[in-house]
Amino acid sequence: MVDTTEHTAALPELKDPNWYALSGDLSGIGFLTIARRLPALIRQALAMAWEAGPRDLVATIVLTLLGGVFTAFGLLATTGALEALFSAGPTPERLKAALPSLILVAAAAALRTALNAGAGWAQARLGPQVARISERRMYGLTSHVELAAYDDPDFHDALQRARSRGMAVADTLVSTTLDTLTAATGIVAAAGVLGVLHPALLPLLVATVLPDGWAAVRSARMSYEVDYALIPARRRKWILSDLMAYREPAAEVRSFNMRGFLLRMHDKIARAERDVLLDVARRQTVARVAGEVLGGVGTLAVYGVLGLLLALGTVPLSVAGTAVLAIRSGQSSLQNLMFATNRLYEEGLYFTDFMEFCAAAERRLPAKSVNDTPISFGRITVENISFSYPGAETAALRGVSMHIEKGEVVALVGENGSGKTTLSKVLAGLYSPGSGRVLWDDHDIAHVDTDQLRHNIAVIAQDHTHWPLSARHNITMGTDKGEAELRAAAAVAGADEVVDTLPHGYDTLLDRRFKNGQELSGGQWQRIAVARGFHRDAPLLICDEPTAALDARAEHALFERIRGHAEGRTVLLITHRLASVRYADRIYVLDGGLVLEEGTHESLMDNKGLYADLYTLQATAYS
Repeated sequence: MVDTTEHTAALPELKDPNWYALSGDLSGIGFLTIARRLPALIRQALAMAWEAGPRDLVATIVLTLLGGVFTAFGLLATTGALEALFSAGPTPERLKAALPSLILVAAAAALRTALNAGAGWAQARLGPQVARISERRMYGLTSHVELAAYDDPDFHDALQRARSRGMAVADTLVSTTLDTLTAATGIVAAAGVLGVLHPALLPLLVATVLPDGWAAVRSARMSYEVDYALIPARRRKWILSDLMAYREPAAEVRSFNMRGFLLRMHDKIARAERDVLLDVARRQTVARVAGEVLGGVGTLAVYGVLGLLLALGTVPLSVAGTAVLAIRSGQSSLQNLMFATNRLYEEGLYFTDFMEFCAAAERRLPAKSVNDTPISFGRITVENISFSYPGAETAALRGVSMHIEKGEVVALVGENGSGKTTLSKVLAGLYSPGSGRVLWDDHDIAHVDTDQLRHNIAVIAQDHTHWPLSARHNITMGTDKGEAELRAAAAVAGADEVVDTLPHGYDTLLDRRFKNGQELSGGQWQRIAVARGFHRDAPLLICDEPTAALDARAEHALFERIRGHAEGRTVLLITHRLASVRYADRIYVLDGGLVLEEGTHESLMDNKGLYADLYTLQATAYS
């Protein structure tokens, strides 16, 4: 019997599934904290709205305020109409006396409706503009942060929070802010009318909806806390979902009968998530029921006080009728305000995640250039560099030094995990060393604009991306050097043979998930990736396992092409196939993040060290 039980240790996110087991500021979030945060949220929302569409923002605010003015005017005009209708005398005379006030009420209602419609239209225009700005800011940062950020799990959690809700609520936050302004304007209008009619009626507004507001805020806090706590587990669940639904792992899922294992892992997280959500639903229901009960008591008190004022003769019947309308209008506006405020706070929590992620991402952007970018070099020097991945206990590189002369072919070899690829990424400016420096002649690349530096480096990577773009764009990568350069790069890499088999040539979409899309084999993709590197035509070419997906004949042909293409260029070659590095000008052997040996093939073989052992081992396999 096979034991199919998965250890809980494999799912660290579920060790403490209690959604309320949080740290940091969340434990101190209360009503007063919310009240203090709202002004800052409103300022942020209005600033984003101003950036998106200043005219629409001004139109929304002005039309909303004018709508509030006409609301108050209509309520006051109602008093005159009721006073005429409740007066003594024949009905026709009373209707005639009330007619001017009724006309004013109707006119005020019509104008208010028109103004609110105009405000709604201007507000609706802001949504798409704000969404565009937030998306541009998010992806402008995620595509620019230092590469090491993507090796940090905390960065991934913050990114997931920002993307899943934070970025999406930016436009909602703006509209909710404007809804809050609309509701507040309605309350001011109703409160002004009540203050004119009788000051004692004013506090009764708050008593009717304050309990509901408390319940809504408490419910919002619970929702945010559970979303915050579940982010790591949900991210793991989404990854498992991708493994079961995406094409890339589909073959291995079936080959290794992974379906049951993945479903069990997914269900373990889903069950824990379900229990947490059921618990928070129960707590939210209790809060809402308590708020509604207290709100009902407040409403009963409102009409009790109004009846008492009528009985004592403090207010006439016409004023009482207008007061009822004003209270109902005020209650509606106050309920809208509490709903909008609660939503503003709730969405503001997620928006705060977005803003905090953006601020943290800005701190992880590459340093700005302080020197002119070198467009060429005579020598690249690596001086005692060290590098560690976030959270790693041991350094990936430890005091590595080396040099590359212009026009040389230099090889990095070593066993898996020795630091070869990490070193190449440091040389490419993708990772910043923790200590030491990389010099292009006398220029420290830490002080050079990274985008300009990378224009002078071409990378052919083993783990290259299969872009869901046309064959043309998979090679040119958004550059526009012309058709001749495209075809020349493809020919040198052998990718022209691949393109010739495609139904639409260079304009064929290389993604079978889309209509008329085509898929390539691993070796065909490798040739496209090599053409991508050759098309860049940079003075430094970094080849990281460029023949990993090729057969022996294609591998030999590719290395011959690299040698031919490398004339006048500098090549850094990383490979496990040591027969390919025999003709390198210099070979560096890495082991455990250190440079263990250095020299030509002949000198390293004479040294009888690690390189000689690895080379002999591979050569023996072919004997």
